[in-house]
Amino acid sequence: MNEQTRLCCELFIENKERIKLVFGWDGGLVHLACAGIYTAKDKRVDEGTLQFCKDLLNQKFGVFSNFRSTARSPIASMLAVSANPEQTLGHGLEVYELLKKDFWGSVYLPLAAMVIAQMIEQNEYGRVAARTRLLYERMKSAHPFLTSGEDSAFCALMALSNQSDDNLIRDVEVCYHTLKPYFFSGNAVQSLSHVLALCEGQTEEKCERTMTLFNKLKAVGYKYGTEYELPTLGVLAMTDGDSDEIIAKLIEIDGWLSAQKGFGFFSGVTGKQRLMYAGILAQKDFIQNGAMQTAALNGTVSLLVAQQAAMCAAVAGSAAAASAANHG
Repeated sequence: MNEQTRLCCELFIENKERIKLVFGWDGGLVHLACAGIYTAKDKRVDEGTLQFCKDLLNQKFGVFSNFRSTARSPIASMLAVSANPEQTLGHGLEVYELLKKDFWGSVYLPLAAMVIAQMIEQNEYGRVAARTRLLYERMKSAHPFLTSGEDSAFCALMALSNQSDDNLIRDVEVCYHTLKPYFFSGNAVQSLSHVLALCEGQTEEKCERTMTLFNKLKAVGYKYGTEYELPTLGVLAMTDGDSDEIIAKLIEIDGWLSAQKGFGFFSGVTGKQRLMYAGILAQKDFIQNGAMQTAALNGTVSLLVAQQAAMCAAVAGSAAAASAANHG
């Protein structure tokens, strides 16, 4: 394992342990999701700052607010890695109020609002919120039984694209119908299709790269998860990395994680979930670092946005899984 990868993995584990000190009652999957948010930004958890952000959410929102639901810990983490948590929350809440006019409230809507607020200028909030709704309505029309609140985060990210609505929806649909025969969960395939639509390239080629990665992993004994893990696989497939290089890095990180506290046989983290987090960590080796200052999607920037979309899916899915486990 090269030094860059090792340091990234060690930071991820350290962040997970530090997050447990602040969110001790959350499930392990939520701790991992939050650690991923910090590690993606190359930041180390400061427990005092994270506690401040947790208290900030508790002070501003009632116990039944979606900001205090299973997404509370990821949102607190998003605030803590920002330069100004109070201002970031204020902007997120402004977008949330715009989205709430057109969407039913859900655990996913605050995540969508936070993503929008951090990616565009304040004077663009209204336009992007309106476009988010239009894209959602078109998805709902095409897939009425699959499209639900969780898709709002992806629609928000697609609304940041400089592609036309027609092109985005067409890309999503072609990806969905191409990939659906290979996976049981239509919902997961739709999320994967959203990620692929955010990336440049020929639709058929994007699908082919994704399936090549999935099948090559399976051939060497690593079955990638086919639920909320799928979007992260799409991001990996869209990087500049060769499929064999990506697989070698995934296996290397997965092996390292398996020996760490909280990832072993009795940890409650499944092999598929661990492989997903190995994928999130591996992305950093194949996506050039850079700050996204505009909504223009091209080259590396489109992959950074897709990575954010995949992280949203992982955060929301992990939180939902943890909540179900705690109440099961």
